[in-house]
Amino acid sequence: MLSLSKHEFYMSADPIRTFFVREARLPQDEPAILSFITGLQDHEAAFEPNRRRDPDFAADHWREAQHRCAEKHGIMLIAEEGGKALGWAFAHDQNSELFVVEPERRHGAIAELYVQPEARGKGLGRALIQGCEAWARERGHKLLMIGVLAGNDTALNAYRAAGYSPYSLSVRRYL
Repeated sequence: MLSLSKHEFYMSADPIRTFFVREARLPQDEPAILSFITGLQDHEAAFEPNRRRDPDFAADHWREAQHRCAEKHGIMLIAEEGGKALGWAFAHDQNSELFVVEPERRHGAIAELYVQPEARGKGLGRALIQGCEAWARERGHKLLMIGVLAGNDTALNAYRAAGYSPYSLSVRRYL
């Protein structure tokens, strides 16, 4: 990875195909981000039926993500190839409960990560994770966490391949 600017990285496993991970540029990237929010929701709906599918969801979620990014000192990254946005990641500061030891209580959290289906398997997701890791190190974090739905085996395997391991498990029962 060759650093171009503070949050812009040149990435390529193949000398013919090159892509960049860079900080989101608003409002220019907003249409792509809205499509990524919808794409992730559609992807997760295949194995988790509680996903919202209404027409207002993407705009509602986008407003909330922008607010959370500002409030929690976050970053939004875009993966692009040939000037086309193909994926995004959103990370922010997070605080754990008091029962967590002090050095790990304040940490980074990847709140969103999505790569369009046609661009998967080319390293864009890994590059977005690395961009979030670089941001977390700059923020002084020693730990970066990401949540994954239980049925999202593809994402879980990708996170494991990037060096992440399970930390907690939530269980549920509908009443």
